[in-house]
Amino acid sequence: MSIKPYLLLAALSWPFCPALAQAQPPPASADSGTFLLHKFEQRIGKETYRVTRTAQQLTYHVDFKFVDRGSPVPLRARLRVTPTYEPLSLVVRGKTSRMSGINDSIELRGGQAYIRVDDKVTTQPVAPLSFPVAGYSPGTGQMLLLRYWQQHGRPASIATLPAGSVQISRDGQDTLRFQNQPLVLERYVIKGLVWGNELLWTDQQGRLFCVITNDAEGDKLEMMWQPYESLLPELIGRAATHGMRLFTAEAGTKVRPKAAVLAITGGAVLDVVNGKLLPNSVVVVENGKITKIGAVGKVKVPRGAEVIQAAGQTVVPGLWDMHAHFQQAEWGPAYLAAGVTTVRDCGNEFSYINAIQQAIDSNQGVGPRILKAGIIDGDGKRPLGIVRANTPAEAAQVVQHYKANGFAQIKLYSSLKPEVVQAICAEAHRLGLTVTGHIPDGMTIYQGVAAGMDQVNHLPYVGAVLKRNPDRSYDLRDTASLRAFRFLKAHRTVIDPTLGVYEIMGRSTADDITTLEPAFAKLPQPLQALFVSMGGDPKDAAQFKPQFMSMIQLVKVLYDNGITIVAGTDMGFPGTSIDRELELYVQAGLTPLQALQTATITPARVMSRDKQSGSIEVGKQADLLIVDGNPLEQIQALRRVQLVVKDGQTYDPARLRALAGFQQ
Repeated sequence: MSIKPYLLLAALSWPFCPALAQAQPPPASADSGTFLLHKFEQRIGKETYRVTRTAQQLTYHVDFKFVDRGSPVPLRARLRVTPTYEPLSLVVRGKTSRMSGINDSIELRGGQAYIRVDDKVTTQPVAPLSFPVAGYSPGTGQMLLLRYWQQHGRPASIATLPAGSVQISRDGQDTLRFQNQPLVLERYVIKGLVWGNELLWTDQQGRLFCVITNDAEGDKLEMMWQPYESLLPELIGRAATHGMRLFTAEAGTKVRPKAAVLAITGGAVLDVVNGKLLPNSVVVVENGKITKIGAVGKVKVPRGAEVIQAAGQTVVPGLWDMHAHFQQAEWGPAYLAAGVTTVRDCGNEFSYINAIQQAIDSNQGVGPRILKAGIIDGDGKRPLGIVRANTPAEAAQVVQHYKANGFAQIKLYSSLKPEVVQAICAEAHRLGLTVTGHIPDGMTIYQGVAAGMDQVNHLPYVGAVLKRNPDRSYDLRDTASLRAFRFLKAHRTVIDPTLGVYEIMGRSTADDITTLEPAFAKLPQPLQALFVSMGGDPKDAAQFKPQFMSMIQLVKVLYDNGITIVAGTDMGFPGTSIDRELELYVQAGLTPLQALQTATITPARVMSRDKQSGSIEVGKQADLLIVDGNPLEQIQALRRVQLVVKDGQTYDPARLRALAGFQQ
């Protein structure tokens, strides 16, 4: 299961009314509307609102539900406003993703906001221009927020209750064609409701038409007014274009010009190929390539070079994240700020990831190199996305399409049939592509690898064929486990464990989250609201702990058995989750060097990019970072990035974090 705990709702509300779940539907004469919900362009559910009216107030009754990969995600909300859209109350209860929920409320009266978030009750004064919101859903709330903004003269900022603020701006118009007639839409940008920019369209009468956002797992979510669903693919493409345009305009003030010649001098250069640290060295970069490496005093610094002093610091190869989902422009600077210069995008919307990659590669955007893995699923019980293959012929056609559009790899998902898996692998290999992904339902890792899978995402697919103890931990010495290790080694199977994602998912919400992310206080506020509530109660966390600890041990056992490990995060804390992943590998028993290799030279070799990337060597791309300290002594030094270089372009991590909306 791909688990991306990432963009949860900003939590809000006043004591939940038990009658809400059993509320009687408003009269048939009430106003109503329906938005169809899509993930990876696949329709997964809908949101319906109905309005009841009195002279003093409008009450919006909202029923929001989707089914994501077989898991129902229902949510009910009730929003009360005056006829001029002054807020009165918000009550919201239900699930916000497959593994997160909400039970919150807000009531505004007498200049005070009475707030309940789960069991915590607080009171605070209501500032001028304030509105209660619940993150990306329900979309009806965003419709009312937009109307409130319009009724109050389109202010620069609106305070959101219980915390934070949003900035709304009109960004122009888009003209589409519907039923052979022009359709003019007003385009708006909302910032601060979720992480980054959110795009929203209305028709000329001000009715909400489409919202393109991120859901509580970090996946892209589209809300589309029901009569116009056929226009969604065009709006997704326009959203990518507009999003990168907005982002690039801001990035231009935070990225300095690229120097033709760059010299990094005085630092210790980490040679991850040979496991050596070269003290007091010089690295010369010309036109984006490393041209010289040697000791200070023995390597001449070219005249006119931009010189960077790195004495007392370590020069490390640019990091790879082998399990990314590049869902919005802000991921670009977040990755780079953490020293991640290459990512493998493990499944995305086709038009969206192509537009993002093109923008970065043409210097119209800021971000790491992207290697694309094109996702394919089938029509099973819990499918994902609209790229499907149910026959060998369809499989070959889809693989060819990905190959023709510059994808480096194919990613399998959970609802594929065994014969289709085999056909995908055969066609991918014929075209020079490798295959990664999930082990589809009804198959084991033995069957998936035998069918041609080169790589497998997520450690539990290995664990599924191992011997279990009563506490669900793995018996790593059992004959069944030893057989699995021999099989994976013999087939040269590559595993990206994504340990960090399971750590977040299985943590106790009573524990200090800064043990996972030391810089938690600097995350954008919507991300803090998400992550602090990710996990379970102490009892559930205690039950999961033996299994998670044995997952950590399993990484070491796989490594010792000659099975290739590559570091991937499946998102998590933007950028810095790669640091946590490597820290967990060291906790498992890998040396810091071995852990670093899983995020540098090893993935470069796995993806056949080791002639260009993965280490600091003459002739390779100048992708590197300068850190304070020695990561071979303390892997946590990777969190102290002082400078990032990608293709010879230097980046200040603090400026990149500001660009991504992080607090300074």
